[in-house]
Amino acid sequence: MRLTFDGDWTATVTGDPLGSTPRFDFTDQCVRIAEYANVPEWKRFLVETFGSQEWLWDAPDELRFNPADRNLLGAAFRLPYEAADAEDAARVPSAPLVRPGGLRADETRDFRLGVTTELCRGPGDAVLTCLRVLDVLDESLEARVGIAPDFALLVQHGAVVGWSLTDPARYLTSGFAPTDPAPPASATQRLFTECMDLVTTQLLDEVRNGVPSALARLRSVYEALCDQREDRHRADALLSLIGRLIEDYVGG
Repeated sequence: MRLTFDGDWTATVTGDPLGSTPRFDFTDQCVRIAEYANVPEWKRFLVETFGSQEWLWDAPDELRFNPADRNLLGAAFRLPYEAADAEDAARVPSAPLVRPGGLRADETRDFRLGVTTELCRGPGDAVLTCLRVLDVLDESLEARVGIAPDFALLVQHGAVVGWSLTDPARYLTSGFAPTDPAPPASATQRLFTECMDLVTTQLLDEVRNGVPSALARLRSVYEALCDQREDRHRADALLSLIGRLIEDYVGG
């Protein structure tokens, strides 16, 4: 299968998905799939590969390929700022099933991969689906290409129109740190949804506007994360952003 990105840039699906585990950096609202472990390694990775990347004030999604064989080496995808309505999220199709596969660029040249604009949260935030536009939901998907564990590119009419991350709470982390290999605690799952409510819905505007009920909810989530004794790696990942909101809008 040949996939189209950025209008005229193409890649062919291969049989080998990335072996890297997704890392959901909650602070930056970004899913990274690569082996680099810090900023210097990331910058070196960009220099040694080609594809789509950040440039000056432009921050598109990233797909980076090996110049030697043109195979996909890593990726980074940003979540949209706001969640779509529940009615639209319910329209996300369950078919087709994910087909594991990698990507091989059809030519060695850079391109720009624009970020998605619509975040569809599945029930219990078990799946996050990010779409180019909501019009994608008016037709069926052609394929789901799983380029990494629980991470798939969504294909319609041969073009990549979005992506999805299944079990996102499992992959929570901060910055470039690796994810915890143990499954998330049930408390983490619940607090993850609370945190997603705070950063992707109108609750965020209410927090910024000082609405007392929203600030009370923010403080409640913050205190629950601070008090959580198990699954500290993921709790701290959520706190990295929730704590910033506390500092900015609640104070000590």
